[in-house]
Amino acid sequence: MGCASSVYAVGGRKKLTVPEVVVLVPSTRIPAQSDLQRRLRGLIPIDLAHRLSSLRNQIVLVAEDTGGSAIPELRRALEEYLCVLIGLTKKEYGLEGSVEFKWKSLEDGKQEACVANSWFEVLSVVHLMAVLTLSEADILMIPHDHSGSGIRTVSSDCKRVAVDLLLKASGYLEFCVRDVLIRIPPEIKKKLPNNLHDGVLEAISFQSLGQGTEIQLGLAVDCQKATLSVKRRLACEQLTYFSQAYHCLSGCDINNGCGKKHMWFIKWKFLESKAAAYYYHGLILDKGNEPSCHVSAVCCFLAAEEILSESKKACLTFCLAAPVTRAPPRWGAMRHLHQKIPEVATRKSQMYGYLLEQEKALQTLPDLPEFQLSLRPDDYQLPEMDPAWDAEKWETEGQTLKEHLKDSEDETETE
Repeated sequence: MGCASSVYAVGGRKKLTVPEVVVLVPSTRIPAQSDLQRRLRGLIPIDLAHRLSSLRNQIVLVAEDTGGSAIPELRRALEEYLCVLIGLTKKEYGLEGSVEFKWKSLEDGKQEACVANSWFEVLSVVHLMAVLTLSEADILMIPHDHSGSGIRTVSSDCKRVAVDLLLKASGYLEFCVRDVLIRIPPEIKKKLPNNLHDGVLEAISFQSLGQGTEIQLGLAVDCQKATLSVKRRLACEQLTYFSQAYHCLSGCDINNGCGKKHMWFIKWKFLESKAAAYYYHGLILDKGNEPSCHVSAVCCFLAAEEILSESKKACLTFCLAAPVTRAPPRWGAMRHLHQKIPEVATRKSQMYGYLLEQEKALQTLPDLPEFQLSLRPDDYQLPEMDPAWDAEKWETEGQTLKEHLKDSEDETETE
């Protein structure tokens, strides 16, 4: 998981690559080489079968030659392939289950799925587009030392582009759940790899929205004009997104692949956002004049401090879970809050210690406010079907497609 890597010398002899992860990226699956042209012979025109096969093999070659790093080239190839692939899903052609589509892991080359269903192929292609988009966001969010000062940073422009990419990825994944999975028969769904199950797809979609909100909160912290109310709202929204992601993933089998690591990432980000939400809620409550306001504020600060400590442990567990990764230097709101939360919690609990003693009955953690969520997945729709499918008359090795399908039906009836 993750795509940007840093290299360290180990023992002076061997180099170990430990990826640094900001945006969590699912394992990359790519098409496996297969002769679609032979399988489609007699079913569609030869040139269309050749084009479909060539476009798919092009994706394989680009992905394998570059290790998946040629994101613009891969995206163009996937979009072009998708336009042609859509024809296989149309009921009027009767080709939905005519071809077996094989996919494999880019990391180790192991085959993960072989399914004779064209909607499965659409699902896999759109999922790969989402993975590439998340990878692009991750690359943008990896901090770099541009000035040579030894301080690694990410520009505000990169952060804003990353938010747009996260919304785009969320849209791809939402489309997979809403419009593609429902078209795949239940018996085939059971055979899908874990990372294509609806709960996992929904979890990553919500997680993408949560990480987009996390970036926005960091931008707000760096902006002098941003009010405490704005920061609290963003922290609470971030908490909601990661709560939804956790809920989706908790219903899935996480014992295979990177499932456990994925769950620890969500726990880590959930705890960070909860600590931030209580901190900013405490600052707002502390502006009140009543003793109860100060007591509630201190309860928020102390809770934020405890939750922040838990988030550090969750981060470490995430990093050590296979495959091993590194967390980046603290950035955004957390770069500020890891220092401020303990300071404010200590100072305010000392300042209002007498109130805490007098008002013990009021020492309950207040509920966080709920807000309407601001970020939504981008709306994604499949592209227009390639015009080659609209030909009025197909010639396929001496017979039209309609005749071929009619012959197949007659053979079935005879049997």
